Amino acid sequence: MSMRKSLLSTLLLAAFAVLAVAGPSQAETLRPKVDNFILLFDHSGSMVLTSPDWSELKLKMAKELGVKMAAEIPELGYKSGVNTFAPSATQLDSTTFNRADVVSAIESIDTKYDPYGRITPLGFGLDKIDPVLASLNGRTALILFTDGNSNYGNDPVAEAQALYSKYPDLCIHIVSYADKAHGKEVVSRIRALKSCSVVGDPKVMDSDAGMKQFVRDVFYTVVPDESPAPRAMAPVAAVAGGACESITFGNLNFAFDKFKITKDMEPALEQAFALLKNSSCQSFNITGHTDSVGTVQYNQKLSERRANSVAKWIAQKGYTGQLNIVGKGKSEPKFDNTTDDGRHLNRRVEITTN
Repeated sequence: MSMRKSLLSTLLLAAFAVLAVAGPSQAETLRPKVDNFILLFDHSGSMVLTSPDWSELKLKMAKELGVKMAAEIPELGYKSGVNTFAPSATQLDSTTFNRADVVSAIESIDTKYDPYGRITPLGFGLDKIDPVLASLNGRTALILFTDGNSNYGNDPVAEAQALYSKYPDLCIHIVSYADKAHGKEVVSRIRALKSCSVVGDPKVMDSDAGMKQFVRDVFYTVVPDESPAPRAMAPVAAVAGGACESITFGNLNFAFDKFKITKDMEPALEQAFALLKNSSCQSFNITGHTDSVGTVQYNQKLSERRANSVAKWIAQKGYTGQLNIVGKGKSEPKFDNTTDDGRHLNRRVEITTN
């Protein structure tokens, strides 16, 4: 009962935070990137074994993070469900997203079981979620909380590929608690199957900024409000200034020591170009960042190259406004540079109003 109260308290506090600081401005609209999402929790023995990499049991931490995620997800008409594997079970049938129902379903997942002799069939877990995916229409996010361990049954990478082949509008996002070499390899290989996969690092997502970024990358995009501006007595210049909204890239990251635009970046760039083209603003900063590896001087130049690549791509699409190149090097990390996932997220470009 105390854990339930704690989780519900976390949910309510986070929900108030969303209403207070995370809502769109009057000039912005949230549009869903997906129509459905399933939270799939690894319920195998390894998830309740102690690990030097994690301060608590991995499944307990995954449940708490799932509650925090539910509080951050905007209500945009999604269908949602909560499932487990090892053994496979349904905690919440897919239905219109309701935060309280999702939290209650996450709470119902048992963490007090004997891990010994309890197999870890990750491949079977992905196979068993197939009927759930088949019941859904449209774009679906499968968010998998797992340590990647698989010691029995089908190859999990092959099963993930089979799901992608069967459901073209599916994207698998892994929140990784991997603490073994095998688990890390499995997680990495599944993420590499499709460029839409958003990296989920629990240590990054535990912060408010990290969770907001993950939810935005997976669930929604922010676009200028297309509805007519209301009539007002304010001067036209003031109205135009208020409509000049801030735009920030949330899903444009570079490989280590790279600055050239790749094919998998183009969907995010297309969205950014549309936002800039439709904005009343005429000047934007294109700001490049790096991770912490390397010297200050080298990273400064690398961040400028990344910003310049993005600006060049947008200009070649036909954007005629002013694009100011800014390089921050490694001076402004948003994520934990001590982890691979955190460094990946820090290798980013952001676009903001000037």
